[in-house]
Amino acid sequence: MNGAKSLVETLLKSGVDTCFANPGTSEMHFVAALDQSPGMRCVLGLQENVVTGMADGYYRVSGKVACTLLHCGPGLANGMANLHNAYRARSGVVNIVGDQATYHRQYDAPLTAKTVAMAETVSQWVRSSSDSHKLGGDAAHAVAAALTTPGQIATLIVPSDTSWNEGGEVAAAVPVPQPPHVASAAIDAAARALEDNGGKTLILLSGKGALREGQALAARIASATGAHIMLDYTAPRVQRGEGALALERVPYATDRAVEVLGAYENIILVNANPPVAFFAYPDKPSIQYRPDAALLVLTQPDQNALEGLSRLADALDAPPVKLPSHGERAQVASGSPSPEKLAQTIAAVIPEHTIISDESVSYGRGFYAFSNAAPAHEWLHLVGGAIGDGLPIATGAAIGAGGEQRVVSIQADGAGMYSLQALWTQARERLPVTTIVISNRKYNILINEYKNVGAVPGETAMNMLSLADPDLDWVALANGLGVEAARAHDMETLADLMMASFRERKPFLIELIV
Repeated sequence: MNGAKSLVETLLKSGVDTCFANPGTSEMHFVAALDQSPGMRCVLGLQENVVTGMADGYYRVSGKVACTLLHCGPGLANGMANLHNAYRARSGVVNIVGDQATYHRQYDAPLTAKTVAMAETVSQWVRSSSDSHKLGGDAAHAVAAALTTPGQIATLIVPSDTSWNEGGEVAAAVPVPQPPHVASAAIDAAARALEDNGGKTLILLSGKGALREGQALAARIASATGAHIMLDYTAPRVQRGEGALALERVPYATDRAVEVLGAYENIILVNANPPVAFFAYPDKPSIQYRPDAALLVLTQPDQNALEGLSRLADALDAPPVKLPSHGERAQVASGSPSPEKLAQTIAAVIPEHTIISDESVSYGRGFYAFSNAAPAHEWLHLVGGAIGDGLPIATGAAIGAGGEQRVVSIQADGAGMYSLQALWTQARERLPVTTIVISNRKYNILINEYKNVGAVPGETAMNMLSLADPDLDWVALANGLGVEAARAHDMETLADLMMASFRERKPFLIELIV
Protein backbone atom coordinates (compact mmCIF):
# COMPACT_ATOMS: atom_id res chain seq x y z
CA MET A 1 0.00 0.00 0.00
CA ASN A 2 1.35 3.42 -0.90
CA GLY A 3 0.88 6.54 1.17
CA ALA A 4 -1.97 7.93 -0.95
CA LYS A 5 -4.00 4.74 -0.55
CA SER A 6 -3.51 4.82 3.24
CA LEU A 7 -4.55 8.47 3.25
CA VAL A 8 -7.83 7.85 1.44
CA GLU A 9 -8.63 4.74 3.49
CA THR A 10 -7.93 6.61 6.74
CA LEU A 11 -10.14 9.53 5.73
CA LEU A 12 -12.99 7.11 5.04
CA LYS A 13 -12.39 5.28 8.32
CA SER A 14 -12.53 8.64 10.12
CA GLY A 15 -15.91 9.50 8.60
CA VAL A 16 -14.80 11.75 5.72
CA ASP A 17 -16.68 10.60 2.61
CA THR A 18 -16.74 13.78 0.48
CA CYS A 19 -13.81 15.40 -1.29
CA PHE A 20 -14.03 18.80 -3.00
CA ALA A 21 -11.14 18.82 -5.39
CA ASN A 22 -9.06 20.73 -7.90
CA PRO A 23 -6.07 18.40 -8.25
CA GLY A 24 -2.75 18.83 -10.02
CA THR A 25 0.30 16.74 -10.86
CA SER A 26 1.54 16.32 -7.29
CA GLU A 27 -1.86 14.92 -6.24
CA MET A 28 -2.23 12.29 -8.98
CA HIS A 29 -1.50 9.35 -6.68
CA PHE A 30 -4.25 10.59 -4.36
CA VAL A 31 -6.59 10.76 -7.37
CA ALA A 32 -5.57 7.21 -8.35
CA ALA A 33 -6.21 6.00 -4.81
CA LEU A 34 -9.76 7.36 -4.99
CA ASP A 35 -10.41 4.84 -7.80
CA GLN A 36 -9.17 2.02 -5.57
CA SER A 37 -11.19 2.99 -2.48
CA PRO A 38 -14.95 3.16 -3.10
CA GLY A 39 -16.99 5.37 -0.81
CA MET A 40 -15.53 8.82 -1.36
CA ARG A 41 -17.75 11.23 -3.28
CA CYS A 42 -15.50 13.46 -5.36
CA VAL A 43 -16.77 16.88 -6.45
CA LEU A 44 -14.72 18.88 -8.92
CA GLY A 45 -14.43 22.66 -8.59
CA LEU A 46 -12.93 24.70 -11.39
CA GLN A 47 -11.08 27.06 -9.05
CA GLU A 48 -9.73 26.44 -5.57
CA ASN A 49 -11.74 29.22 -3.93
CA VAL A 50 -14.85 27.38 -5.11
CA VAL A 51 -13.47 24.16 -3.61
CA THR A 52 -12.80 25.64 -0.17
CA GLY A 53 -16.12 27.52 -0.12
CA MET A 54 -18.01 24.32 -0.94
CA ALA A 55 -16.36 22.57 2.00
CA ASP A 56 -17.48 25.43 4.28
CA GLY A 57 -21.11 25.27 3.10
CA TYR A 58 -21.09 21.48 3.36
CA TYR A 59 -19.99 21.58 7.00
CA ARG A 60 -22.40 24.32 8.04
CA VAL A 61 -25.40 22.31 6.84
CA SER A 62 -24.35 18.73 7.54
CA GLY A 63 -22.03 19.10 10.53
CA LYS A 64 -19.71 16.68 8.69
CA VAL A 65 -16.14 17.36 7.68
CA ALA A 66 -15.19 17.12 4.01
CA CYS A 67 -11.68 17.20 2.64
CA THR A 68 -10.41 19.50 -0.05
CA LEU A 69 -7.72 18.57 -2.55
CA LEU A 70 -5.57 21.55 -3.53
CA HIS A 71 -2.56 21.75 -5.84
CA CYS A 72 0.57 22.86 -4.00
CA GLY A 73 1.08 26.28 -2.41
CA PRO A 74 -0.48 28.30 -5.25
CA GLY A 75 -3.61 26.14 -5.13
CA LEU A 76 -3.87 26.75 -1.41
CA ALA A 77 -3.34 30.46 -2.07
CA ASN A 78 -6.22 30.47 -4.56
CA GLY A 79 -8.50 28.97 -1.91
CA MET A 80 -7.42 31.15 1.01
CA ALA A 81 -10.18 33.77 0.84
CA ASN A 82 -12.89 31.20 1.46
CA LEU A 83 -10.70 29.38 3.96
CA HIS A 84 -10.60 32.71 5.79
CA ASN A 85 -14.41 32.76 5.73
CA ALA A 86 -14.56 29.14 6.91
CA TYR A 87 -12.06 29.90 9.67
CA ARG A 88 -14.21 32.81 10.86
CA ALA A 89 -17.36 30.67 10.58
CA ARG A 90 -15.61 28.00 12.64
CA SER A 91 -16.31 25.33 10.06
CA GLY A 92 -14.55 21.98 10.07
CA VAL A 93 -12.46 21.35 6.93
CA VAL A 94 -9.52 19.06 6.17
CA ASN A 95 -7.29 20.46 3.43
CA ILE A 96 -5.09 17.98 1.58
CA VAL A 97 -2.43 20.09 -0.13
CA GLY A 98 0.08 18.56 -2.51
CA ASP A 99 3.71 19.57 -2.42
CA GLN A 100 7.00 18.97 -4.17
CA ALA A 101 8.67 15.63 -3.46
CA THR A 102 10.91 15.97 -0.41
CA TYR A 103 14.08 15.41 -2.44
CA HIS A 104 12.94 17.83 -5.17
CA ARG A 105 12.46 20.89 -2.93
CA GLN A 106 16.19 21.69 -2.98
CA TYR A 107 15.97 22.54 -6.69
CA ASP A 108 13.47 25.37 -6.15
CA ALA A 109 11.14 24.28 -8.97
CA PRO A 110 8.49 26.84 -10.06
CA LEU A 111 5.66 25.53 -7.84
CA THR A 112 7.82 25.39 -4.70
CA ALA A 113 6.22 27.66 -2.10
CA LYS A 114 6.14 28.47 1.59
CA THR A 115 3.07 26.28 1.93
CA VAL A 116 3.27 25.69 5.67
CA ALA A 117 3.48 29.43 6.36
CA MET A 118 0.48 30.11 4.11
CA ALA A 119 -1.54 27.33 5.72
CA GLU A 120 -0.89 28.65 9.21
CA THR A 121 -2.70 31.90 8.42
CA VAL A 122 -6.04 30.13 7.84
CA SER A 123 -5.72 26.91 9.85
CA GLN A 124 -5.84 25.91 13.50
CA TRP A 125 -3.88 22.72 12.76
CA VAL A 126 -1.08 22.27 10.16
CA ARG A 127 1.23 19.36 9.48
CA SER A 128 3.56 18.45 6.61
CA SER A 129 3.77 14.68 6.28
CA SER A 130 7.09 13.43 4.89
CA ASP A 131 6.80 9.72 5.73
CA SER A 132 4.38 7.40 3.92
CA HIS A 133 4.33 5.12 6.99
CA LYS A 134 2.93 7.97 9.10
CA LEU A 135 0.60 9.60 6.55
CA GLY A 136 -2.47 7.62 7.67
CA GLY A 137 -1.93 8.62 11.29
CA ASP A 138 -1.42 12.25 10.28
CA ALA A 139 -4.71 12.15 8.37
CA ALA A 140 -6.58 10.73 11.36
CA HIS A 141 -5.26 13.53 13.56
CA ALA A 142 -6.24 16.10 10.92
CA VAL A 143 -9.84 14.86 10.94
CA ALA A 144 -9.99 14.93 14.75
CA ALA A 145 -8.65 18.49 14.70
CA ALA A 146 -11.27 19.56 12.13
CA LEU A 147 -14.06 18.01 14.20
CA THR A 148 -12.98 19.75 17.42
CA THR A 149 -15.86 21.95 18.59
CA PRO A 150 -17.12 24.09 16.99
CA GLY A 151 -15.06 23.13 13.91
CA GLN A 152 -11.51 23.89 12.80
CA ILE A 153 -9.46 24.16 9.63
CA ALA A 154 -6.87 21.37 9.49
CA THR A 155 -4.31 21.44 6.68
CA LEU A 156 -2.26 18.35 5.83
CA ILE A 157 0.55 18.99 3.35
CA VAL A 158 1.55 15.89 1.39
CA PRO A 159 4.78 15.82 -0.66
CA SER A 160 4.29 13.75 -3.80
CA ASP A 161 6.82 11.07 -2.79
CA THR A 162 4.95 10.59 0.49
CA SER A 163 1.96 9.68 -1.68
CA TRP A 164 3.71 7.29 -4.05
CA ASN A 165 6.11 5.59 -1.62
CA GLU A 166 5.11 2.17 -0.34
CA GLY A 167 4.59 1.43 3.34
CA GLY A 168 1.33 3.29 3.91
CA GLU A 169 -0.68 2.20 6.94
CA VAL A 170 -4.38 2.83 7.50
CA ALA A 171 -4.95 4.49 10.87
CA ALA A 172 -7.94 4.22 13.15
CA ALA A 173 -10.07 7.29 13.83
CA VAL A 174 -8.64 9.51 16.57
CA PRO A 175 -11.02 10.44 19.42
CA VAL A 176 -12.32 14.00 19.10
CA PRO A 177 -11.76 16.24 22.14
CA GLN A 178 -14.93 17.12 24.01
CA PRO A 179 -15.79 20.80 24.39
CA PRO A 180 -14.93 22.30 27.76
CA HIS A 181 -17.85 22.56 30.16
CA VAL A 182 -19.34 25.95 30.87
CA ALA A 183 -17.97 27.38 34.11
CA SER A 184 -20.42 27.82 36.98
CA ALA A 185 -19.01 31.31 37.49
CA ALA A 186 -20.15 32.26 33.97
CA ILE A 187 -23.66 31.00 34.72
CA ASP A 188 -23.78 32.86 38.04
CA ALA A 189 -22.55 36.14 36.56
CA ALA A 190 -25.10 36.05 33.76
CA ALA A 191 -27.90 35.14 36.18
CA ARG A 192 -27.04 38.05 38.49
CA ALA A 193 -27.04 40.53 35.61
CA LEU A 194 -30.41 39.28 34.41
CA GLU A 195 -31.96 39.30 37.88
CA ASP A 196 -30.65 42.77 38.69
CA ASN A 197 -31.22 44.49 35.35
CA GLY A 198 -32.86 42.17 32.84
CA GLY A 199 -34.51 44.96 30.87
CA LYS A 200 -31.12 46.50 30.11
CA THR A 201 -29.49 43.18 29.20
CA LEU A 202 -28.94 41.79 25.71
CA ILE A 203 -28.45 38.09 24.96
CA LEU A 204 -26.33 37.91 21.80
CA LEU A 205 -26.52 34.57 19.97
CA SER A 206 -24.22 32.86 17.51
CA GLY A 207 -23.08 29.28 16.84
CA LYS A 208 -25.58 26.73 18.10
CA GLY A 209 -27.29 29.50 20.03
CA ALA A 210 -28.67 30.74 16.69
CA LEU A 211 -30.36 27.41 15.94
CA ARG A 212 -33.93 26.66 17.03
CA GLU A 213 -33.06 24.84 20.25
CA GLY A 214 -30.77 27.67 21.34
CA GLN A 215 -33.40 30.27 20.46
CA ALA A 216 -36.03 28.41 22.51
CA LEU A 217 -33.75 28.38 25.55
CA ALA A 218 -32.94 32.07 25.11
CA ALA A 219 -36.68 32.78 24.86
CA ARG A 220 -37.21 31.15 28.28
CA ILE A 221 -34.54 33.38 29.79
CA ALA A 222 -35.83 36.54 28.13
CA SER A 223 -39.43 35.85 29.11
CA ALA A 224 -38.47 35.35 32.75
CA THR A 225 -36.19 38.39 33.01
CA GLY A 226 -37.27 40.96 30.43
CA ALA A 227 -33.98 40.63 28.55
CA HIS A 228 -33.70 41.18 24.81
CA ILE A 229 -32.23 38.79 22.23
CA MET A 230 -30.31 39.55 19.05
CA LEU A 231 -28.08 37.68 16.62
CA ASP A 232 -24.40 38.32 16.03
CA TYR A 233 -24.16 40.01 12.61
CA THR A 234 -21.78 37.28 11.44
CA ALA A 235 -23.66 34.26 12.83
CA PRO A 236 -22.69 31.50 10.35
CA ARG A 237 -26.03 29.67 10.34
CA VAL A 238 -29.38 30.94 11.58
CA GLN A 239 -32.61 28.95 11.67
CA ARG A 240 -35.59 31.17 10.91
CA GLY A 241 -39.26 31.26 9.99
CA GLU A 242 -42.01 29.30 11.71
CA GLY A 243 -40.80 27.63 14.89
CA ALA A 244 -38.05 30.19 15.40
CA LEU A 245 -37.85 33.61 17.02
CA ALA A 246 -38.26 36.80 14.99
CA LEU A 247 -34.73 38.02 15.65
CA GLU A 248 -32.64 40.72 14.02
CA ARG A 249 -28.87 40.82 13.68
CA VAL A 250 -26.74 43.58 15.16
CA PRO A 251 -26.76 46.22 12.40
CA TYR A 252 -23.79 46.40 10.04
CA ALA A 253 -23.65 50.20 9.93
CA THR A 254 -21.72 51.51 12.91
CA ASP A 255 -23.98 54.50 13.62
CA ARG A 256 -27.07 52.33 13.66
CA ALA A 257 -25.38 49.60 15.72
CA VAL A 258 -24.23 52.13 18.33
CA GLU A 259 -27.76 53.47 18.53
CA VAL A 260 -29.33 50.02 18.97
CA LEU A 261 -26.76 48.66 21.42
CA GLY A 262 -26.69 51.86 23.45
CA ALA A 263 -29.79 50.64 25.29
CA TYR A 264 -27.92 47.78 27.00
CA GLU A 265 -25.83 47.89 30.15
CA ASN A 266 -25.05 44.16 29.96
CA ILE A 267 -24.37 41.96 26.93
CA ILE A 268 -24.35 38.20 27.44
CA LEU A 269 -22.28 36.53 24.72
CA VAL A 270 -23.41 33.08 23.60
CA ASN A 271 -20.80 31.73 21.16
CA ALA A 272 -20.66 35.33 19.92
CA ASN A 273 -17.92 37.92 19.67
CA PRO A 274 -18.30 41.43 21.15
CA PRO A 275 -19.89 43.64 18.47
CA VAL A 276 -17.29 45.75 16.68
CA ALA A 277 -17.28 47.69 13.42
CA PHE A 278 -16.15 45.86 10.27
CA PHE A 279 -13.78 48.77 9.60
CA ALA A 280 -12.48 51.86 11.33
CA TYR A 281 -14.01 55.18 10.28
CA PRO A 282 -12.85 58.73 11.05
CA ASP A 283 -14.41 60.05 14.25
CA LYS A 284 -16.42 56.86 14.87
CA PRO A 285 -15.87 54.23 17.58
CA SER A 286 -14.46 50.81 16.82
CA ILE A 287 -16.72 49.10 19.36
CA GLN A 288 -20.45 49.21 18.76
CA TYR A 289 -21.57 48.67 22.35
CA ARG A 290 -21.44 51.20 25.18
CA PRO A 291 -17.95 51.64 26.64
CA ASP A 292 -19.39 51.13 30.12
CA ALA A 293 -21.38 48.01 29.18
CA ALA A 294 -20.50 44.77 30.94
CA LEU A 295 -19.58 41.96 28.54
CA LEU A 296 -20.47 38.62 30.11
CA VAL A 297 -19.23 35.50 28.30
CA LEU A 298 -21.71 32.71 28.90
CA THR A 299 -20.11 30.38 26.36
CA GLN A 300 -16.91 30.74 24.38
CA PRO A 301 -17.05 29.64 20.72
CA ASP A 302 -15.50 26.27 21.65
CA GLN A 303 -18.16 25.59 24.30
CA ASN A 304 -21.65 24.17 23.96
CA ALA A 305 -24.14 27.05 23.73
CA LEU A 306 -27.04 24.73 24.53
CA GLU A 307 -25.39 23.64 27.77
CA GLY A 308 -24.82 27.24 28.83
CA LEU A 309 -28.32 28.45 27.94
CA SER A 310 -30.00 25.43 29.53
CA ARG A 311 -28.09 25.82 32.79
CA LEU A 312 -28.77 29.55 32.84
CA ALA A 313 -32.50 29.00 32.27
CA ASP A 314 -32.57 26.48 35.11
CA ALA A 315 -30.64 28.82 37.41
CA LEU A 316 -33.32 31.46 36.80
CA ASP A 317 -36.19 28.97 37.20
CA ALA A 318 -37.32 30.12 33.78
CA PRO A 319 -40.30 28.04 32.60
CA PRO A 320 -40.71 26.89 28.99
CA VAL A 321 -42.50 29.40 26.77
CA LYS A 322 -44.46 29.01 23.58
CA LEU A 323 -42.80 30.85 20.73
CA PRO A 324 -45.11 33.50 19.29
CA SER A 325 -46.73 33.18 15.88
CA HIS A 326 -45.36 35.54 13.27
CA GLY A 327 -48.68 36.24 11.56
CA GLU A 328 -49.55 35.77 7.93
CA ARG A 329 -46.99 34.88 5.35
CA ALA A 330 -45.86 37.66 3.01
CA GLN A 331 -47.34 37.93 -0.46
CA VAL A 332 -45.43 38.30 -3.71
CA ALA A 333 -44.54 41.94 -4.28
CA SER A 334 -45.24 43.72 -7.55
CA GLY A 335 -43.50 46.22 -9.78
CA SER A 336 -39.87 47.23 -9.97
CA PRO A 337 -37.35 45.70 -7.54
CA SER A 338 -36.33 47.09 -4.16
CA PRO A 339 -34.61 45.42 -1.19
CA GLU A 340 -37.93 45.23 0.67
CA LYS A 341 -39.80 43.79 -2.30
CA LEU A 342 -37.11 41.18 -2.94
CA ALA A 343 -37.16 40.06 0.70
CA GLN A 344 -40.96 39.94 0.65
CA THR A 345 -41.09 37.90 -2.55
CA ILE A 346 -38.47 35.39 -1.41
CA ALA A 347 -40.40 34.93 1.84
CA ALA A 348 -43.62 34.43 -0.12
CA VAL A 349 -42.44 31.62 -2.36
CA ILE A 350 -39.68 29.58 -0.69
CA PRO A 351 -40.65 26.01 0.21
CA GLU A 352 -40.27 24.65 3.72
CA HIS A 353 -36.69 23.81 4.79
CA THR A 354 -35.11 26.07 2.18
CA ILE A 355 -31.45 26.90 2.77
CA ILE A 356 -30.56 30.49 1.88
CA SER A 357 -26.97 31.38 1.04
CA ASP A 358 -26.82 35.16 1.43
CA GLU A 359 -24.14 37.16 -0.31
CA SER A 360 -26.43 40.03 -1.17
CA VAL A 361 -23.85 42.23 0.60
CA SER A 362 -25.41 45.70 1.02
CA TYR A 363 -28.72 45.05 -0.76
CA GLY A 364 -29.98 42.45 1.69
CA ARG A 365 -29.20 43.79 5.15
CA GLY A 366 -32.88 44.31 5.97
CA PHE A 367 -34.20 41.00 4.61
CA TYR A 368 -34.95 39.39 7.98
CA ALA A 369 -37.99 41.49 8.89
CA PHE A 370 -39.90 40.26 5.84
CA SER A 371 -39.32 36.54 6.26
CA ASN A 372 -40.22 35.89 9.90
CA ALA A 373 -43.55 34.31 8.89
CA ALA A 374 -42.08 32.22 6.07
CA PRO A 375 -41.97 28.43 6.45
CA ALA A 376 -39.08 27.06 8.48
CA HIS A 377 -35.82 27.80 6.68
CA GLU A 378 -32.22 28.66 7.45
CA TRP A 379 -29.79 31.39 6.51
CA LEU A 380 -26.06 31.05 5.81
CA HIS A 381 -24.11 34.30 6.09
CA LEU A 382 -20.81 35.65 4.80
CA VAL A 383 -18.90 35.50 8.06
CA GLY A 384 -15.36 36.56 7.25
CA GLY A 385 -16.18 39.44 4.93
CA ALA A 386 -14.11 38.06 2.02
CA ILE A 387 -16.55 38.29 -0.88
CA GLY A 388 -16.91 35.38 -3.27
CA ASP A 389 -18.35 32.78 -0.90
CA GLY A 390 -22.05 32.90 -1.83
CA LEU A 391 -22.11 30.59 -4.87
CA PRO A 392 -19.63 28.05 -3.40
CA ILE A 393 -21.45 28.04 -0.04
CA ALA A 394 -24.74 27.36 -1.83
CA THR A 395 -23.14 24.53 -3.81
CA GLY A 396 -21.62 22.87 -0.76
CA ALA A 397 -24.81 23.34 1.24
CA ALA A 398 -26.85 21.56 -1.43
CA ILE A 399 -24.44 18.63 -1.31
CA GLY A 400 -24.40 18.68 2.50
CA ALA A 401 -28.20 18.45 2.50
CA GLY A 402 -28.06 15.43 0.21
CA GLY A 403 -29.77 17.28 -2.62
CA GLU A 404 -33.03 17.00 -0.68
CA GLN A 405 -33.51 20.68 0.20
CA ARG A 406 -33.89 23.65 -2.10
CA VAL A 407 -31.05 26.14 -1.83
CA VAL A 408 -31.69 29.78 -2.73
CA SER A 409 -28.52 31.75 -3.37
CA ILE A 410 -28.96 35.52 -3.09
CA GLN A 411 -25.93 36.87 -4.87
CA ALA A 412 -24.55 40.36 -5.50
CA ASP A 413 -23.27 40.63 -9.05
CA GLY A 414 -19.79 41.95 -8.23
CA ALA A 415 -19.15 39.37 -5.53
CA GLY A 416 -20.50 36.63 -7.77
CA MET A 417 -17.77 37.25 -10.33
CA TYR A 418 -15.17 36.06 -7.80
CA SER A 419 -16.38 32.46 -7.94
CA LEU A 420 -18.95 32.04 -10.72
CA GLN A 421 -17.23 28.74 -11.64
CA ALA A 422 -19.37 27.22 -8.86
CA LEU A 423 -22.29 27.29 -11.31
CA TRP A 424 -20.51 24.66 -13.42
CA THR A 425 -20.26 22.35 -10.41
CA GLN A 426 -23.96 22.90 -9.68
CA ALA A 427 -24.77 21.86 -13.24
CA ARG A 428 -22.48 18.82 -13.19
CA GLU A 429 -23.88 17.60 -9.86
CA ARG A 430 -27.49 18.51 -10.83
CA LEU A 431 -28.02 20.42 -7.60
CA PRO A 432 -31.35 22.08 -6.66
CA VAL A 433 -29.95 25.60 -6.36
CA THR A 434 -31.86 28.71 -7.43
CA THR A 435 -29.54 31.69 -7.74
CA ILE A 436 -30.83 35.27 -7.74
CA VAL A 437 -28.15 37.65 -8.98
CA ILE A 438 -28.84 41.21 -7.86
CA SER A 439 -27.57 43.03 -10.90
CA ASN A 440 -26.96 46.70 -10.16
CA ARG A 441 -23.73 46.68 -12.19
CA LYS A 442 -21.65 48.36 -9.54
CA TYR A 443 -19.83 47.67 -6.29
CA ASN A 444 -22.56 49.40 -4.31
CA ILE A 445 -21.11 48.51 -0.92
CA LEU A 446 -17.89 50.32 -1.83
CA ILE A 447 -19.81 53.40 -2.92
CA ASN A 448 -21.42 53.43 0.53
CA GLU A 449 -18.06 52.85 2.22
CA TYR A 450 -16.64 55.79 0.26
CA LYS A 451 -19.25 57.99 1.94
CA ASN A 452 -18.62 56.41 5.36
CA VAL A 453 -14.97 57.46 5.36
CA GLY A 454 -15.94 61.00 4.39
CA ALA A 455 -14.61 60.93 0.83
CA VAL A 456 -16.39 62.19 -2.27
CA PRO A 457 -15.89 59.93 -5.31
CA GLY A 458 -15.11 61.58 -8.64
CA GLU A 459 -15.08 60.19 -12.15
CA THR A 460 -11.96 58.06 -11.72
CA ALA A 461 -13.19 56.58 -8.44
CA MET A 462 -16.66 55.82 -9.83
CA ASN A 463 -15.12 54.05 -12.80
CA MET A 464 -13.28 51.82 -10.33
CA LEU A 465 -16.58 50.99 -8.62
CA SER A 466 -18.67 50.41 -11.77
CA LEU A 467 -19.37 47.04 -13.43
CA ALA A 468 -20.83 48.68 -16.56
CA ASP A 469 -19.24 49.36 -19.97
CA PRO A 470 -19.48 46.52 -20.75
CA ASP A 471 -22.42 45.21 -18.72
CA LEU A 472 -22.11 41.75 -17.20
CA ASP A 473 -24.52 39.32 -18.86
CA TRP A 474 -25.34 36.79 -16.17
CA VAL A 475 -27.75 34.85 -18.36
CA ALA A 476 -24.99 34.25 -20.90
CA LEU A 477 -22.44 33.51 -18.17
CA ALA A 478 -24.73 30.93 -16.55
CA ASN A 479 -25.58 29.32 -19.88
CA GLY A 480 -21.90 29.05 -20.70
CA LEU A 481 -21.38 27.11 -17.46
CA GLY A 482 -24.30 24.76 -18.10
CA VAL A 483 -26.97 26.45 -15.97
CA GLU A 484 -30.31 27.52 -17.41
CA ALA A 485 -31.01 31.20 -16.73
CA ALA A 486 -33.44 34.04 -17.34
CA ARG A 487 -33.70 37.74 -16.64
CA ALA A 488 -36.31 39.57 -14.53
CA HIS A 489 -37.06 43.28 -14.36
CA ASP A 490 -40.02 43.08 -12.00
CA MET A 491 -41.11 41.10 -8.96
CA GLU A 492 -43.91 39.18 -10.67
CA THR A 493 -41.46 37.72 -13.19
CA LEU A 494 -38.99 36.92 -10.44
CA ALA A 495 -41.64 35.03 -8.44
CA ASP A 496 -42.78 33.05 -11.50
CA LEU A 497 -39.22 32.08 -12.38
CA MET A 498 -38.42 31.07 -8.80
CA MET A 499 -41.49 28.88 -8.44
CA ALA A 500 -40.82 27.23 -11.81
CA SER A 501 -37.23 26.48 -10.74
CA PHE A 502 -38.45 24.83 -7.55
CA ARG A 503 -40.22 22.18 -9.62
CA GLU A 504 -36.95 21.04 -11.22
CA ARG A 505 -34.10 19.13 -9.58
CA LYS A 506 -31.40 21.19 -11.22
CA PRO A 507 -29.80 24.62 -10.87
CA PHE A 508 -31.37 27.76 -12.28
CA LEU A 509 -30.18 31.38 -12.28
CA ILE A 510 -32.24 34.57 -12.36
CA GLU A 511 -30.58 37.88 -13.13
CA LEU A 512 -32.65 40.51 -11.34
CA ILE A 513 -32.01 43.94 -12.84
CA VAL A 514 -32.20 46.55 -10.06
